[in-house]
Amino acid sequence: MSVLPLVFTSGWASGINAYAVVLLLGLFGATGLSDDVPESLQRPEILVTVGVLFLCEAVADKIPYIDSVWDSVHTVIRPAAGAWVGALLAGQSGSVSDLTAGLIGGSTALASHTVKAGTRMAINTSPEPFSNFVMSTAEDLGVAGLLTFAMFHPVAAASIAGVLLSSGLVVLCFLVSRIRRFLRRRTQRREERRMASAAEQPPGRAPWADRD
Repeated sequence: MSVLPLVFTSGWASGINAYAVVLLLGLFGATGLSDDVPESLQRPEILVTVGVLFLCEAVADKIPYIDSVWDSVHTVIRPAAGAWVGALLAGQSGSVSDLTAGLIGGSTALASHTVKAGTRMAINTSPEPFSNFVMSTAEDLGVAGLLTFAMFHPVAAASIAGVLLSSGLVVLCFLVSRIRRFLRRRTQRREERRMASAAEQPPGRAPWADRD
């Protein structure tokens, strides 16, 4: 059976929380739940490292504005993780080439990361932090649930991931204008504060003020 559905689903999940994907896949393999997980993902040092990073992301991802900074840092990390996991899964199954699986996993991760980062920027235009916590929790549960489902029903899970990705891209298109307005307002407020600060400074002394 082709491993591409699992690669696609893991790529989508990696764009949202790459550390959770590596951690879950590693645990699935280490506990014997799945034989499709490469041994390199099951190594204790890998599981410990991604476990710590997952906890860091679980905190940072729920704090307004900090989550957007975190997303910016992971613009390269998440697609790279999706490509890496996809290539490893392909190498384990031997049904498709590592390059093909890597491209699918990486591009899918980049698309879902774009949706997540853009949605978070739109959410941060709201003054209350509750929506960040709810969105982050829903994303974590969605990644865990769909990736677990993919281990037993990869084709169905890939179909769900495709629907979620497509709908997310559509929603993001509607949110772009809101994000732009927010960025313009923030730039304008910064300029107003700079001008107000400059106006409050005492005027410089005249060159002849110290002369007799």
